Amino acid sequence: MSEFFNFEDTSRDFPFYKHNPRLSKMAWIVLLASVPIAFLLYALIGLKSEFIGSLVFCLTMLIPLLYYCNWDFNLIFHSPSKSEIKLAILLFIGYIIYAIAISTLIDAFTQTSELNSETISVTAEMTVSLIYSMMGEELVKFIPLMFLMRLFYKYSNNRKLSIAISTFIVLISFGLLHYAPGVTPLISVILIQGFGSIFEVYGYLKTKNLFVPYITHLITDAVIFMLILIGL
Repeated sequence: MSEFFNFEDTSRDFPFYKHNPRLSKMAWIVLLASVPIAFLLYALIGLKSEFIGSLVFCLTMLIPLLYYCNWDFNLIFHSPSKSEIKLAILLFIGYIIYAIAISTLIDAFTQTSELNSETISVTAEMTVSLIYSMMGEELVKFIPLMFLMRLFYKYSNNRKLSIAISTFIVLISFGLLHYAPGVTPLISVILIQGFGSIFEVYGYLKTKNLFVPYITHLITDAVIFMLILIGL
């Protein structure tokens, strides 16, 4: 039986979980620590400049990650093919349909408006900053995903199980990062930002190319921000 899921590109594999390459305990500590540090720096710098804050947010995680990859970009990124770009766009469309459907259900059962509870003030600088912040958000998912895969694979020696459990934990965690008590319903962030991220995560799991979920995420937020900017 193949270790790969049927939907995966079997010509590539995920880094690190099989010591491919091997990361030391210190390397994992640094990589995992880079995630909260990135959020902290963004909170401090973003108050003065959204653009610089987003850039620092991304680089705080990306630089140590590439360092421990010995600057081998191909472990994480590949120049996206036409089929991968098409996949990223299809996943964007899938997410929008999913988000609208779930929002409608939440509104129907809770009698609250998801749109009203997440009023956002968007500027042109914020929209341009998505170039960096969206890659940063993908790294927020990628680093823990690779760590959890390594952890579960070490003890189970089961690749598919490791992927499934790690993905579930990362989706839940990413959703909870968006939770603001009294502002956004918990069920909303779990279902929309959390499980909704499966569209981006699937793009990576299928292609092993972080540019695919990045493109999906970038298009999604750029479209939403642009609609807000023009008053729709």
